[in-house]
Amino acid sequence: MWKNATDEEMRELAQMVRLRYYKPNACTYMLMRIINYTNVCVAQCDYCAFYTLPGGEGGYVLTQEQVFAKIDELIALGGDLVGFNGGFNPALALEYYCDLFRAVRERYGDKMEFYALTIAEFMYLADHAKLDYATTARRFKDAGVRWITGGGSEILTEDFRRRHSKFKYTVAQYFEAQRAIVEAGLNTSATMVIGFDETIEERIEHLERTRQFQDEVGGLGSFLCWTFKPYFTPLGDQLGGIEISTSEYLRHLALSRIYLDNVPRIRTSVLTQNERALEGLLYGADDFDLPIEDEVTQKAGATISLQFDKILAFARSLGYEPTYRSVARSRSAPVPAA
Repeated sequence: MWKNATDEEMRELAQMVRLRYYKPNACTYMLMRIINYTNVCVAQCDYCAFYTLPGGEGGYVLTQEQVFAKIDELIALGGDLVGFNGGFNPALALEYYCDLFRAVRERYGDKMEFYALTIAEFMYLADHAKLDYATTARRFKDAGVRWITGGGSEILTEDFRRRHSKFKYTVAQYFEAQRAIVEAGLNTSATMVIGFDETIEERIEHLERTRQFQDEVGGLGSFLCWTFKPYFTPLGDQLGGIEISTSEYLRHLALSRIYLDNVPRIRTSVLTQNERALEGLLYGADDFDLPIEDEVTQKAGATISLQFDKILAFARSLGYEPTYRSVARSRSAPVPAA
């Protein structure tokens, strides 16, 4: 039925689901930074413009002091959320991560919060350390980690992963790892990237698997969808460097809000859609980031604006009143509906 629905019908249905969780004009946002702690990776995904292979030119690993400097800069701007994202770097042992996250927690306490890695990185580290997922999750929790995000999912079908990220893990392994993260008492989220060469059926399969996981396991506090930035990537060269339109993204955002009515928070991507991402609030989204850095996406063509007042003003022009959402202080409880 949804395939034949007009955009207006999709918007109306998405807003009906949104109203179960939030007041009509309410939305939240965060000021955050992605810290890319290394660019060395052996996954070789063809949609990535960021990585270099071990021994390659320009490879780096950040020191703790370099990480602290990036966090301090974010806090000075008024932000309090950091996400860590790098890659599958075989030179980094599990202790590098545990030491780093423990040091961040000890230095900043509850002054800021951090999302430690993506699930894909978590899986690689567990295998690299020859540990099961449950043990690895406990190690991170002991190091002060509270969040491991749903990143590295892209499109959760086996065909997609065989086509584009054959050295990553299977869909079944992905959800096995995420279950272990939830069962260890850590927070997690769901993510999705669209605009590769995936079919509509593959997008639906991703949403269906996410919905089933939430029904069976729970623990997904939010769902974030963003769009593939194709520039300077092998896959982008094959596709001619064409991005999907914002209208297609918004329609998928509405479908996600409708389909994932068991996930409280649907987030729209300022990082990949810039100011127009705020139109996603009309299509069922209720939350967004104001990012100051994400080298992975920037390398593939994303642009970041630090004109936060202008972005927030656009949200207000659409009829929404954005409220800052501090993960560090509030643990991000949903806004109750009227």
